[in-house]
Amino acid sequence: MVVHMTAYPTTTAHGIHLLQDGPDTAPPLLLIHGSGAAAVTWEPVVPALAERFRVLRVDLPGCGRSSTAETYAVEDQADRVAAVLADLGLDRDVAVVGHSSGGYVATALAERHPELVGKMALLSTGPSMDALLPEPALVRLLTGAALGALVWPLRTDAMLRKGIAATAARPITVDDEVVDDLKRTRFRTFRAIMQANGRYLEKQSVPERLLRLGRPPLVVFGDADPRWDPASAHEYDVVPGARVEYLAGVGHVAMLEAPEETARLLLDLLG
Repeated sequence: MVVHMTAYPTTTAHGIHLLQDGPDTAPPLLLIHGSGAAAVTWEPVVPALAERFRVLRVDLPGCGRSSTAETYAVEDQADRVAAVLADLGLDRDVAVVGHSSGGYVATALAERHPELVGKMALLSTGPSMDALLPEPALVRLLTGAALGALVWPLRTDAMLRKGIAATAARPITVDDEVVDDLKRTRFRTFRAIMQANGRYLEKQSVPERLLRLGRPPLVVFGDADPRWDPASAHEYDVVPGARVEYLAGVGHVAMLEAPEETARLLLDLLG
């Protein structure tokens, strides 16, 4: 169930919309959403995390309430997020959690700003293109190059909720604010983001990148993820010290399907 929070400071800098929860004096924790999503999708896990951390959530370029960009290369997305954190006086040891392709931005942050990133967790982050599963029919309709541009402007709230539910294995409730922010993303922007993510993976898989960096992540997968092969989580085993955890009966959106379990795993990792 989605727990709706209504009181949090928001700022916009470098074209990036930012939400903050928790004490300003607490250790910082950055949550990065996946392709076409927005910061509000993290809402159900925020109350538990904000008891111990200063929780920062961004809308990535072109998503939610953030402005569009000239390029959506994963490296450029990471640099813009790093600039926002620098404005907050955060330049080292920020714990970072990425959901789905948000894990690519988290990894790029560690690659390009190694002193900035502390502990890392990847939630439903596909390790390589080989792990990608066939998409549900409704998702293909909404995002495909052929029909997507025609269907995108016609999306209803119900269609968006069904599209999200198609990636879940448990019943979920999607808050109106989540739907509103998802509707802000343009089709051309979404396609550009997806293409940029593909190029990032084609250059080198996420486990290979983390191995090179010496960055052992916590990897969390739903064992019923319909987007990425759940068994592919063990591709991260090549990184010494990596920890792989499965959520039983959970699909691709663990923060919506199992917020308490997800928050508990993250708190266990982050201390």
